[in-house]
Amino acid sequence: MARASGYDRHITIFSPEGRLHQVEYAFQAVKKNQNMTSVALRGDDSVVCVTQKKVPDKLMDKDHVTHLYNVTPNIGALMTGMHPDARALVYKAREIAAKFKDKNGYEIPVHYLALKMANIGQVYTQHAYMRPYGVNVMLVSIDDEKGPSLYQIDPAGNFFGYKAAAAGTKDQEAQNALEKIVKKKIEFTEAETIQQAIGCLQAVMGMDFKATDIEVGFVSKTKRGFIRLSEEDIDFHLNAIAEKDS
Repeated sequence: MARASGYDRHITIFSPEGRLHQVEYAFQAVKKNQNMTSVALRGDDSVVCVTQKKVPDKLMDKDHVTHLYNVTPNIGALMTGMHPDARALVYKAREIAAKFKDKNGYEIPVHYLALKMANIGQVYTQHAYMRPYGVNVMLVSIDDEKGPSLYQIDPAGNFFGYKAAAAGTKDQEAQNALEKIVKKKIEFTEAETIQQAIGCLQAVMGMDFKATDIEVGFVSKTKRGFIRLSEEDIDFHLNAIAEKDS
């Protein structure tokens, strides 16, 4: 119907059902472009994000394929969707954060950065000369006032704080699995949060990961900054998950 009547040709035109089809297609770009799934989980003293790592070409250096970025030393971003769009949006976020610190003398709060990034996404749903970013952003940080913080920003410009979030190809299955984890009455220490997040993604994808199959980033009250786990550390947590399950 939308295609036949041309309502999906312009980003600024509502269909009779009140939908913006091009914005909906941007959500599909997040799901289908890289064919990967990401999850993030907020613990008692940390926030963990886990995503699949796929090297598209055997000749490529795997160290140059990443979906984890530092916006500031203490704010990490997990980008799911189109890689060039992700890079462009990260650079805009870094510029916003740097200008904020220069003007105010302290690092930008993660909720304010999420708002600013969402505003960029929202403007691109209103103007015909720009398309929306085909990327979903998860921001993680230890906030000075609010503690462990996780925010998700979608291509339409929505942003919300989350206890746990998912994006990508199997985002709905991952959200269902995360709901069960959040309901568990367990102590979400740093190690437990990492293992629950990795275990959740393993269960959703229906496979046992190797250390090279995933990327893990986290922020913690006990460590400074946004940290990426090495392959040795990921292997340690994978072994711990396997021992729990056996």
